[in-house]
Amino acid sequence: MELDREALAGEAAQEAWGTPLCHALRRRVGRALARWRMIEPGDRVLVGLSGGKDSLVLLHALSDLRGCSPVPFELAACTVGLTGMDTRGLAAYCAARGVPYAVAPQPIVEIIQERQERSPCSFCANMRRGVLSSWAAQHGFNRLALGHTLDDAAETFFMNLLQAGRARSFLPVVHMSRAGVTVIRPLVLSTEPAIVDEARRLALPVLAHAACPWAGHTERQRVRALLSDLRADVPDLNGKLLNALERLSGQDAWKEGA
Repeated sequence: MELDREALAGEAAQEAWGTPLCHALRRRVGRALARWRMIEPGDRVLVGLSGGKDSLVLLHALSDLRGCSPVPFELAACTVGLTGMDTRGLAAYCAARGVPYAVAPQPIVEIIQERQERSPCSFCANMRRGVLSSWAAQHGFNRLALGHTLDDAAETFFMNLLQAGRARSFLPVVHMSRAGVTVIRPLVLSTEPAIVDEARRLALPVLAHAACPWAGHTERQRVRALLSDLRADVPDLNGKLLNALERLSGQDAWKEGA
């Protein structure tokens, strides 16, 4: 009986995977793609699929767009496989969406522990991006799509402000000259609550990352809590931050068409 319930739940999830992205998120993704010219005709786009809700919603959005966009592009996904990670659900999801999928194994947690890194999250993010950009370049992809949201941009901005005294965040589009790959962030105008709701509605196979030894004890988590308190008094905090990022000077500014 328990197996029958699991089978029915799996069938229901796969049926939900065929549902189009909601209109509000689709509009925000479309605005980001157009505003910063993230995808050009003939691009080969690789989604960095971590198994989190953000990257899964991003893949859903781009796989929807691939079928109806006047700008033709190819799409695939790759996961940086940590030790013990079960990627079968991600593989099933990609197969259901008609997206080629690969796993690039990398023992990042073990490397961090061996090196006794003081900033494990930053190190992990940089290493994942390096693995993905190298994999993309080796397999002929010129765009690497990452699932960073406007909330992530806010956290990064305040971390830089508080730790380094510099007003900056990551850019919506940035070229990685060493790999010859351009990183794009199509969810950069989308918010975390909307992503959470959509991941639930689409029954996306979100992986639990409880195995991370540093989960809940990082500087990013502390900044996230700080921003949560700020939003109680400044409801449009993300909008104000976006306005500020667009008005920064030099290479830190979020310039249109960059």
